[in-house]
Amino acid sequence: MANPHTGMYARWMYRWETRLTNEDSNRVVRPLEWGFDWLADWSPLAAEMAARDAAGTLSSEEAERAMLEINQQVADHSDSFFGYDVPHDFGLEMRFPELFPTNVRPRTLANDAEWKRKAASGEISQKPFLRFTSPVRTKFPENDRVNARWFEAPEEKRKGKPLQAIVVMPQWNADAFSHNILCEIFNKFGVSALRLSKPFHDVRRPAHLARSDYAVSTNVGRTIASTRQAVIDIRCCLDWLASQGYEQFGVLGTSLGSCYGFLASAHDERLEVNAYNHASTWVGDVVWDGQSTRHVRAGFEQAGFTGESGKERLRALWRCVSPPQHIEKFAAKRKSVRVIYADYDLTFPQPLSLDVLKGFREYGIGFDYKVLPCGHYTTGETPFKYMDGWWLGAYVYNAFKKLRNRVMPRGAVRPASRLEQDQGELVER
Repeated sequence: MANPHTGMYARWMYRWETRLTNEDSNRVVRPLEWGFDWLADWSPLAAEMAARDAAGTLSSEEAERAMLEINQQVADHSDSFFGYDVPHDFGLEMRFPELFPTNVRPRTLANDAEWKRKAASGEISQKPFLRFTSPVRTKFPENDRVNARWFEAPEEKRKGKPLQAIVVMPQWNADAFSHNILCEIFNKFGVSALRLSKPFHDVRRPAHLARSDYAVSTNVGRTIASTRQAVIDIRCCLDWLASQGYEQFGVLGTSLGSCYGFLASAHDERLEVNAYNHASTWVGDVVWDGQSTRHVRAGFEQAGFTGESGKERLRALWRCVSPPQHIEKFAAKRKSVRVIYADYDLTFPQPLSLDVLKGFREYGIGFDYKVLPCGHYTTGETPFKYMDGWWLGAYVYNAFKKLRNRVMPRGAVRPASRLEQDQGELVER
C-alpha cells in the first residue's frame, strides 16, 4: 500500500503548510536562560540556583542537573505546584474588543486598524471581560491581570437546565479574536464560554514583545512558570463560574492551549468535557521537531543542544509540564474527551498525536478522535476550518447534553465551589 504521506496530495499540503508557517517574519532566536528565578517562589532549590546564577557561580552542568531535579519535584508534588489561593478580585470589565496581532502581515495590520477605527467611531459596542489577579505572579503586572472574554449564553437557552460553561484556550500566538466564533456557537447550545487569554498573550503581552514569545522560549524556567500560570488561571475561571451558579464545566484547547487544558483537567475533577484540538505529548519534542518552533530550537542548539541527545535533554527539562507526565492523574478522574489531530501537521508532528491516543488507550481513558486531512496552520483555511469547527461544536453539544441528562440523587446538594468555601472560611474567621 502506498504511503499517504508521500503522494501528490501530501506534497501539496506540506508546501502549503510550510508557506503559512513562514509568513511570520518577526520570530526571534533568543539565547538559553535557565530561568530559576521564575520558579523561586515554589522551589527552594530554584531560589538557591537563581542566587548562584545571578552571582555568576553556577555552571551550565550544575544548572541542568538542578532543573532536572526541580522537574522531579514538580512531578512528585504536582497538586502543590498547580495549587493556588482563589482570587477575591473577580470582576467584569466592559471594553471594546481589540485584535492584539502577533504578526506583521499587511492584512493583519489592516484588520487591526479597522477594528480600532470602528471602536473610535462607535460602530461596535463594548463587551464584557472577566478580570482578576492571577495567583501566580511574574515580573510583568500586565501579564498577571488575567483576561477572559465572557460569552454568556442567552437566558432562554439556559432556562430549565443546569448551568454549563466551557473555558476556551486558543493556540500559541493567537490574536484576541481567535476562537470567538466557537464561543458564539456554544452559546447557541446554551453553553456559556470564557475565552481565556493565555499568559503573555493579547492584552497580557508586555509592551516590548511583538509576539507571545515568553509562553514558550529558551528560558527554561519561564516556560514552566507560564504553563503553571495558565493551568491555575483556568482553574480560577471555574471558581468564578461556580460562584455565578454554573455547575458543569468543560475546556477546549487548541495546540499549546490543549496542553494547558489537559494539565488543568488532570488536576481538577470539575473539567468533565475535554476537547483537545491538535494534541501532542512532550513539550520538548514539539519544540525540537515542530516547524513553527524552529527559532526556539535554534536558541538551544546555539547552547550546545544537538542531535538526538539534545532532543532528549530538552524533553527532560520540560517533562514536568508535558501531558504524559500527568496522564495517570487524568485517568483517575471522570472525563469525556475528543481529540482532533491533523494528518499533515508540521508543528505537532503526527506521530506525537498518535502517541496521545496510544497513551489514552493504555490508561483506559474513554475518548474519540477525528483526523483532519490538512496540517496545523491549514486548519484555519477553507474548507478545513469548517470541518474542525463542526467536529468541535458537535462534540461540545453532545458531551454537555449527556451531562445535562445525568440525574443527581434525590436530596443531593451541589458541592460549594472553592470560592464559596474560601468566603465561608473568611466569615468564620
